Amino acid sequence: MIARRHWSAGVLGTLALPGLAGAAAAESTAAVGANILRVSFVAAETGFDPPRVNDLYSRSITAHIFESLYRYDPLAMPVKIRPLTAVALPEVSADFRVWTIRLQRGIYFADDLAFKGPDGRQRPRELVAQDYVYAFKRFFDPAMKSPLYSNLNDEGIEGLDELRQAALKRNKPFDYDAPLEGLRAIDRYTLQVRLRAPRPRFLLNMCDSSGFGAVAREVVEFYGDNIMAHPVGTGPYRLKEWRRSSRIVLERNPAFREMLYHAEPNADDAQGQAWLARFKGRRLPFNDGVDIVVLEEEQTRWLSFLNGQIDLVGVPLSFASLAVPNDQLAPNLARRGITMRRYMNPDFTFAWFNMEDPVVGGYSAQKVALRRAIGLAYNTDREIRIIRRGQAVPAQAAMQPGTFGYDPNFKSENSSYDPARANALLDLYGYLDRDGDGWREQPDGSALVLRMASQASQVERQFSENWQKSLQAVGLRIVFTVAQWPENMKAARAGALQMWSLGDTASVPDAQGALEYMYGPSIGGANLARFKLPAFDALYERALALPNGPERAALFIEASKLATAYMPYKIQAHRVATDLSQPWITGWRKGLFRNEAWQFVEIDPGMRERLTR
Repeated sequence: MIARRHWSAGVLGTLALPGLAGAAAAESTAAVGANILRVSFVAAETGFDPPRVNDLYSRSITAHIFESLYRYDPLAMPVKIRPLTAVALPEVSADFRVWTIRLQRGIYFADDLAFKGPDGRQRPRELVAQDYVYAFKRFFDPAMKSPLYSNLNDEGIEGLDELRQAALKRNKPFDYDAPLEGLRAIDRYTLQVRLRAPRPRFLLNMCDSSGFGAVAREVVEFYGDNIMAHPVGTGPYRLKEWRRSSRIVLERNPAFREMLYHAEPNADDAQGQAWLARFKGRRLPFNDGVDIVVLEEEQTRWLSFLNGQIDLVGVPLSFASLAVPNDQLAPNLARRGITMRRYMNPDFTFAWFNMEDPVVGGYSAQKVALRRAIGLAYNTDREIRIIRRGQAVPAQAAMQPGTFGYDPNFKSENSSYDPARANALLDLYGYLDRDGDGWREQPDGSALVLRMASQASQVERQFSENWQKSLQAVGLRIVFTVAQWPENMKAARAGALQMWSLGDTASVPDAQGALEYMYGPSIGGANLARFKLPAFDALYERALALPNGPERAALFIEASKLATAYMPYKIQAHRVATDLSQPWITGWRKGLFRNEAWQFVEIDPGMRERLTR
């Protein structure tokens, strides 16, 4: 499936929405009383071209600029799928191989210089089925180096990967004009997809605007190598300003069609029912834009929120005991009218080992023992208690809470902290301290130094300290290389890092994407550890074709046992998210599996101005 995950810094993993402070606040052009939502990211974005990005921060932007065929209802739980640019749900063959989707007419892309008529003047550009054909094909273009290629290739669209392989074999540009029986526009407003094998959950691919939004070919060809900075979609916002790794400004898309608010909250969802009564039938978006800055330090973000300079915040770990003592909103915050939402995020945090690295990689008993010893030595409990302030629970496997495949009763070595067993494994397989300096050497006597990537923020330094203390206790030396998050991700995808910690947030209510981290054909994409095991791949492929049920659920457990045994990933925690919003904000709910939420936020500029004087 395409777009199953949102890579993120291992600190939070959910989209933290902290504040503007200091110099960043001074730079903001949004007036206090303006109808502009003000948020921030905990790590820098990489760009805004859907097939090239798969980090949470970039895709939080693309989700609001581009539009997929379908979306999740903004309030319904369990999730409900609703048409977005499609007229209705797909027409699906009985064997789940042929999917036919009809588009709404009269949907237009945002105005852009790329849309010029023969007279050189800009013209409106209507969304058509061919735009989705083109968007799908871009993931298979070798020049894109898409981290999502393997996701979409899993679905087996007839002829699409053959087109990619032909380009690679001939060393020629990808042929976007080649007709495909498996992916075609039957007419101007009808898209049809044919798959080689049954894929009962193919519809989930079409519910993520951040990855699978319609793209106009004219825009890509007009901007060429600068397309990452020029996203043009049919969504509620368009990009107004971008200062890389610093500030992003979205503004209301003047060409956005009339879309009226509708939601289906559960009967016992009092807040959701109140919002439905307030917003039903109102035109989206509710605000005029979004002002985002990148702030890595927790104290800056927290003070920004307290000072009213930011509208929303995911409570930083360092301030959890102050903001939510005993898991309740602090009385001083409640008196200010601040509201809280607390939930288990559909995610997992993990550290991964490069299986091609000469020190930690490989499939021999010695290498497996080293990775398992590192996993057993790492003190996850200390991480959760001290660094995460109790805002997480130990994870047993990669499957995220709330997704099909997650089993709360499954237990594994991933949650074990056992230094004695780690020492015994290292001793047994020849990782000994031969020279008496306190550090173990490799079985051949050469130096054993572990290298982990990290970032420069204070909380990331705390995670590094926990790793250092944990491994020092069993005689393993670890050093850290610090770089910005996008630079680490670039190196990770290239196989240039030995170890790194990340978080994964599911974008669909299914855990197949979590298993893709270990799927051999996804090396270079989701499979950052570059793990390749035929037995695991076979389980993964069987799970793709099966409908949801006990047989498929059992495959997830078997695959997790294999991954735990070989330990390409040390699965650490599932995080508890706590979102706070200012009293002048209504409608904010970071929905599970939903990446587009900003257009549903109503701002009371007058109240914001009065309360922040």
